[in-house]
This record gives sequence, C-alpha cells and structure tokens, in this order.
Amino acid sequence: MLGFPSMELQLTPLRSLPLHYRTTTKATATATANTVSACSVESQALKPRPQLPRQAPFHSRRRSSPVHFPSLCAAIERLVAEGRHREACDALRDARAGAPFVVLPASTYDALVTAASALREAGSAAGVLWHMESSGFQPDQYMWNRVLGMYLVCGMLAEAREVFDGMPTRSRVTWGVMMGGLVDAKRPRGALALFRELWEELGVGAGPRVVVVAVRAATVLGSVHAGRELHCCVAKMGMCEDQYLPCALIDMYSKCGRIDEARRVFDGIPWRSVVAWNTMLAVYSLHGRSEEALDLYHHMCESGAGLDQFTFSTMLRIFSRLGLLEHAKQIHAGLIQSGLQMDIVGNTALVDLYCKWGQMEDARHVFERMPSRNLISWNALIAGYGYHGMGSKAIEMFERLLAEGIAPNHVTFLGVLNACRFSGFIDKGKRIFQLMTQNPKTKPRAMHYACVIELFGRQGLLDEAYSVIRKSPVTPTANMWGALLTAGRMNKNIQLARLAAEQLLAMEPQKVNNYIVLLNLYMNSGKRDEALTVVSTLKRAGLSMSAACSWITVKKKDHRFFFNDSLNPKSSEIYQRLDTLMEVIKELGYVIEEDELLPDILPDEQKTLKMFHSEKLAVAFGLISTSPSAPLTINQSHRLCHDCHNVIKFVTQVTKREITVRDASRFHHFKLGTCSCGDYW
Repeated sequence: MLGFPSMELQLTPLRSLPLHYRTTTKATATATANTVSACSVESQALKPRPQLPRQAPFHSRRRSSPVHFPSLCAAIERLVAEGRHREACDALRDARAGAPFVVLPASTYDALVTAASALREAGSAAGVLWHMESSGFQPDQYMWNRVLGMYLVCGMLAEAREVFDGMPTRSRVTWGVMMGGLVDAKRPRGALALFRELWEELGVGAGPRVVVVAVRAATVLGSVHAGRELHCCVAKMGMCEDQYLPCALIDMYSKCGRIDEARRVFDGIPWRSVVAWNTMLAVYSLHGRSEEALDLYHHMCESGAGLDQFTFSTMLRIFSRLGLLEHAKQIHAGLIQSGLQMDIVGNTALVDLYCKWGQMEDARHVFERMPSRNLISWNALIAGYGYHGMGSKAIEMFERLLAEGIAPNHVTFLGVLNACRFSGFIDKGKRIFQLMTQNPKTKPRAMHYACVIELFGRQGLLDEAYSVIRKSPVTPTANMWGALLTAGRMNKNIQLARLAAEQLLAMEPQKVNNYIVLLNLYMNSGKRDEALTVVSTLKRAGLSMSAACSWITVKKKDHRFFFNDSLNPKSSEIYQRLDTLMEVIKELGYVIEEDELLPDILPDEQKTLKMFHSEKLAVAFGLISTSPSAPLTINQSHRLCHDCHNVIKFVTQVTKREITVRDASRFHHFKLGTCSCGDYW
C-alpha cells in the first residue's frame, strides 16, 4: 500500500437529487421544467406529460417509438467539426424545445460532449447529459469516460465524482480521466488518493498511463516524497521502458528542484526517445544550467537521436543565453536543409536570439517567413529594433501590428517606448504613451513611466521628467529614479541627479553601480572631495566592483579580456596596435576623459590606465585578428564608460570598420565616428 500522507479528496457534498435530473444553471433548470410540462403531440388534449419517476435508473427510462432526425444530427456533427461549438449546443437546445425526447446517435452525442467541453460551461454539459438520459440513450464505457471528462473540464467536480462512483464498470482510462481532471483543477491530493485506491485494487495492473497522471499530481503538489514513492512503484512494476513515464519522473524531480535525481532517471532509461532527450534539455534550460544543456545536446547529436522542433526551440534559448550566435546559425541552417518547419515558439526564439545579438536583418527575415505569428513574435522584433537604436523601424512594426488588428499589451508598449527613448523620438513617444493610457487594459506601469522620464531627459526637459515622478499614480521605483539620475547626469544638473542618486541608495544600498554613478557625478561636477567620500563609504560598506570583462568571438572562439589584461598570447601585438591607434586619434581631436573615476583605482592613476580598459583591448584584438573590412562585435559585462565610448567612435572613423558593443544597458552601433545611442546612455 502506498503511504501518501493525508490525501483525502475533499469534494462538495452530493445533493439528494439524483444526478440525471439535476442541472447546474438556471437555463437548464428552465429547460427541464418546460420539457416536463410539454403537451402530448399525439393526444392534442393539452394535458401535461406525466413526470418520470425520479428514482428510475438511468438506462431504464426510455421513450417508446423514438424519433430520429438525421439532418439535425449531421448538422450538429458538422458544426462541431468546424469548431462552431456554441451553434452546435444551440441546435440541441432548439431540438429539445421542439421534441424533447428525440434520440440522437452516439456519434452526435460524442460531438455534443466535445462542444460542451470546449465551451467549458456547466449548463451546456448538464444539458447534453440530460438529453442523453431523457431519450433513453445507453452509453457504453467510452461514452461514460467522455461524459466524465466533460464534467471535469467544466469544473463540475462533485457531479464528476458521482458519475465516477456510479459507473457500472471503470477501466484504467476512467481512473486516468478522473485523476487528470483533479490535477487540472489543482486538486493533486485528491488525484493521489484515487491512485492509492486504484493501487489497492489493481496493484501492478494499474498501467503506466495512470502512473504518469499520478506523477503529474505529485509534481503539481511539489511533493518529492510522493514522487519518490511513485518512482518505487514504477521500479516494482517494471515500467521503466515506457516512453512517457520516465519523462514524467524527470519533470517531477526537476520541478521539485532535484536536478541530479532527474539526471539519474534519464541515465537509467535503456532506450532514449527524442522526448526523453528534450525533457532533460528542458530541465537544464529551466534551471539555468546552460553549459550542461550544451554538453547534453552534443551527446544527443552523437547518439543519432532525431531532433525535432522542441529540441531546436530549447537549444536556441541556450545559445542565446551563452551568446553562441554561430551555433544558432548552424542549427537554423540544418533545420532548413532537413525541411523541418519550426513551430511558432521556435521561430520566435530565433527572432529573439538574432535581435539580442545584433543580427536585425536575419531577425526580420525569419519574422517575415513565419507561417503564423503571435504577439510574442511581434514584441521580440519591436523590442529588438528599439534596443539597437532603430526607432523608426520599431514604430513602423508597431503601426503595422495595429493595422492588422492585433491588440498590443504592456510588453509591446514597453518595446516601442524603449525605441522612442533610445532614438530620442519625444513626440512619437508621448503619442504612444497617450494611446496606452486611453486603454484600461494597458494602464501604464512603473517601467513605462521610466521610459517617459528618460525620453524627457534626453531632450533636456528636466522639469517635465521630474514632474512624471511626482504625478505618477504608481510608487516611484528604482528604474524611475535611475532614469531621472541619467537625465540629471547627462544634462549636468547636479541637484536633480543628487536627489535621484540618494533615493536610489536608500532603495538599493547594496548595489555598487549606484555608488559608481554618484561617484562620477561628483567627478563630472569637479567635486573631488565629495567623490572621495563616496569611495570611502563604498569601502566601509564592504562593497567592491566585480572585475569588468569584455569578450569578442573570432573564428567561433570567444576571447575574453579584463582590465590591464596580459594573458592573451597576442598581448604584445594588442598593446602595440592600441598605442598606434591612440596616437592617430589624438591627432583627430581625441582628448582623454579625466572626470571619470573608478573606486578601485587611485585618482592619479586614472589617466594612465584608462587605455587598458577591457573593451579597448577587445577592439584592438579584433582589429589585428580579422580582415580589414570585417565588422566587430564586442560584449561586455558592465556599462560602457565615456572614454571608451569616445575612443571607439574615433576608431571607426579611422579604420572605416563598424563596431557593435553590447554593454549592460543596450547596444551601441558605431559607424564612421557616430554611435546609434546619440551619446546618451
């Protein structure tokens, strides 16, 4: 016997009225009353039809000489096949009004059960069963299971349990349907209690599909104890070779946070289907263990297991997280060559990946070739255009979305407002924000107000920016104060920036970046004493900057650089090329930024060591390691400093190279001495 603790099923007490005469809505109750008082067509004497005895069993109530309506049945079945479920139920209601006891064939009742289940309406479900009973239809085991599933889908748990208890025979499918309905209704304890009953009755004869449902119940419950007991049942029953049961166990252990146990189940599968591989990949992806997912994917390819759309979708997310753009392109090319079409999830993941890594033409190409799109697909492309400073294209896609009759959500508005923010489109941004406020379903949130604050700040409208915070119906968040801080810093308004910085420090006292911004704010204003005070405060709090890192991919290999790095085999060439570049750009007017300060470097050392920042080293490495016309893409873990930003602009002017830098806040596209951010970040 399974020892599941305290899993009693708690259902609404059954009413004394038998199920077959009970309805759950006013509409169905009225229909029943109308039927009982219907006049006899044969007598034409306007006498009410005698009411059937309530205690009569379900299959003993029949009408002599039943009437069949083939055209009605064909119409109902056709409507359901076309997905017109409401019309199918309306057709049954009209038939009941004209001839309450007409007999329908099993196929029509099956279609009506499908319609009621799709509508998820208790009244429609009760009406279908009432018609079955009143016509004397005798359901077989299949139809009993269908009725049971219909009640469960419509949320009629008490009625479903009465049907379950009153069924003349119950197959393993019946138990599975009842348990699955309880799990879907967030009643996992009830489902496990039912499985305990089944186990006591059938033992190993319960079957793997029912055990899968029980494992799913343990997953929803979050009980690793119950899951382990079910795992023991699986071992005793010898069901490890079943295709789906091990996958359910892997998912259960994953949702309970036991990743190593999930992997042991996977390793114990004698024959791994693509479903098993995908399940384990999804586990690693869900828990952020991207390197392990990548390693497992390579083993999957070596094993000869077939890859499907789910594999590609999962791995695209992994590649995006790891920044493996070339891997993503290879898997995309392999997908096209195999003729396998990706589903909407996979295509959207590919659009998102290309957007995140600056390949906007590829992202747009995938988007336009998608056979179908959802709002997430649109949001990914709009947000991508925004972060890359392509505000016009983002607004173009937003207007196209509206023209196609698709309702934008909060994510859509955030993407297009970000596009206006990054591109400085203040008038369009204000218009879009106004459009958002006019719709009660898209009431602006704090993140949208932050975009508007920075939008005003970019144009130097500091009074309007501060007014947004003061008049906002939402409590100001760190993002909103951060946007105001950026506005004050970029416009040299020390009072406003200091106010925002103090608010940020009060909200996030452990966030080092807030101290760094305040530190450089004082340096930009010539207040070196106040800047050194911030440095002292930072050190007393025991906070320190994490090592800044920049990396560039050359010939499918990542090359990482840190501040003053000398570990790269080409270090001498890197520093030599950097020295040469610095001499050239000085002749073009470059002047080193002296008003930025890092808390871990003494002020007197700043001027000398700024040329050794990791992003400069990565750029120099890219220049000596690629062809003269190849564009460069630099990724970094920190915010791009002003001096490096200025240097890279001059480098693109000298080398005629395009350089893209993805820092902690956005993309910077440098070309011929300009940057897509407009020097505001």
